[in-house]
Amino acid sequence: LPAAVLLKDTKLMDVKLGQLGTWLAMRDFTPGGILGALQRGYSRYYNKYINVRKGGLGGISMVLAGYIVLSYMWSYSHV
Repeated sequence: LPAAVLLKDTKLMDVKLGQLGTWLAMRDFTPGGILGALQRGYSRYYNKYINVRKGGLGGISMVLAGYIVLSYMWSYSHV
């Protein structure tokens, strides 16, 4: 049998729909917690797409595509 993983330590993709409210209640929504989550996300992205031996345009193009989508949404908010 696999070892039981606490709901707090479970990744979002592994949380069942019925457990989502409880999982969200266990998150740290203080400014320090949000800043830590942003730093972890940035470091994961950087290490996966930017800081690689044999890089390509994948990481840079994802940032550019995200910027284009956000600027489109801000410019055309009535749509």
